[in-house]
Amino acid sequence: MSECTHDCSSCGASCPSRDKQSLIEKPHAGTNIKKVIAVMSGKGGVGKSMVTALLAVLAQRAGYKTAILDADVTGPSIPKAFGIKEPAMGNEEGIIPAESRTGIKLMSVNLLLEEETAPVVWRGPVIAGTVKQFWTDVLWGDIDVMFIDMPPGTGDVPLTVFQSVPVDGAVVVSTPQALVGMIVEKAMNMANMMNIPVKGLVENMSYALCPDCGKHVAVFGESHADEIAARFGTQVLGKLPINQKLAAACDAGLIELFEGDWLNEAITKILA
Repeated sequence: MSECTHDCSSCGASCPSRDKQSLIEKPHAGTNIKKVIAVMSGKGGVGKSMVTALLAVLAQRAGYKTAILDADVTGPSIPKAFGIKEPAMGNEEGIIPAESRTGIKLMSVNLLLEEETAPVVWRGPVIAGTVKQFWTDVLWGDIDVMFIDMPPGTGDVPLTVFQSVPVDGAVVVSTPQALVGMIVEKAMNMANMMNIPVKGLVENMSYALCPDCGKHVAVFGESHADEIAARFGTQVLGKLPINQKLAAACDAGLIELFEGDWLNEAITKILA
């Protein structure tokens, strides 16, 4: 068998690469999205949505036209972080995404519900179909980079995203606990199985900064980020502290005003 060139148009063989490419959906006509980055983790509660929001804010500050697709359908929190409460609108062509104060385009199921606290009690295929529609039916326009806020785990929605959307890379979010690290490795293994390059690892809640002496206090134990990244041949993009001002900004819908240099280098590495 000859070596695979990943150009299915010149090959007649049946293989996983061909099967995957055949499932890729095109975005809405008139939409041009240059790069798609999935933000994922095998574990809930590690801060994927906050990391997604921070990366999007930094990309927008750097001059990139930025968007967020909130694929965490049953636990959407992106609109709240950006202070967006108005429902998404639409026309005969499709759904018009919401836009943040600084111009970041957003789409989330919470922008389609009458009440933001209404539960989304849907089965997996319906949830996965909704995420796919956020890619195909939303009038995104010209976007330099789209971040996809993934739900926890390695089930229906992550599989749908990786098979249906041309994802260029994944950022994996973890916290210092060894148990979380083990589950996070499942997400990294999934990305590798789907041939999605892991751009790097972000460790959230890595430490707390003592206000008196400035010492880094490992509240949740010593960091495992470097060893996990080394094991998967990737890099640590940043280590976020437990930061009261950052949490307050998310709660108040003012994430675009955050101050901190924890992920400044991450944007350059992700978009390289």
